[in-house]
Amino acid sequence: MYADLNLPRDSGPESSSPSSLPRDVCQGPPWHQFALKLGCAGIIILALVVTGLSVSVTSLIQKSSREKCSVNIQQNMSKTTERPILLNCPISWEKVGEKCLLLSHTVNPWNNSLADCSTKESSLLIIRDKEELRLTQKLIHDKAVPFWIGLKFSLTEKKWKWINDSFLNSDELKITGDTKENSCVYISQTSVFSEYCSTENKWICQKELTPVRNKVYRDS
Repeated sequence: MYADLNLPRDSGPESSSPSSLPRDVCQGPPWHQFALKLGCAGIIILALVVTGLSVSVTSLIQKSSREKCSVNIQQNMSKTTERPILLNCPISWEKVGEKCLLLSHTVNPWNNSLADCSTKESSLLIIRDKEELRLTQKLIHDKAVPFWIGLKFSLTEKKWKWINDSFLNSDELKITGDTKENSCVYISQTSVFSEYCSTENKWICQKELTPVRNKVYRDS
């Protein structure tokens, strides 16, 4: 007896062994590989940037600290090498308190005296208190010689007014004489008088002393 046996091709022993797969299947599509490489490169670049920024910030902090320290040292050196002093008065000027005073040798009306002080970069004397008056009068050696100061009667306000536009405090000076239009004030060795501004008298100019720093340079 004969029989025909027909078996499917994939059911035999050979079908059980895995067929060879293409090599590219295990590695994935090309764009997957490109994306992976790009991601790795991005991570590396980011790490480098963060490292660089950290180094830069650290360097700036150290530099700022050094500069601050240098400034503090220089300031301390300045304190030890500078001291405040007052300017000396010009030749022929006398120091009274914080002012330099110049007593004229010629005579002029009050307005001309005011103009002369201006040419010397100064002003007619403004007396602030009784002590300054006393010290100024000590500079006057001749009792008979009067000197104009920067005080004039203001007809509008009916008050004695200094050339800096401030009014006379009655406690500062006790003025003898008339209080009327065109009256100006002069001082002598012992008194304070009012007189017509057209009268010719000597006058006193003043300069204000200003503080300056005297630098002492150390040997390098």
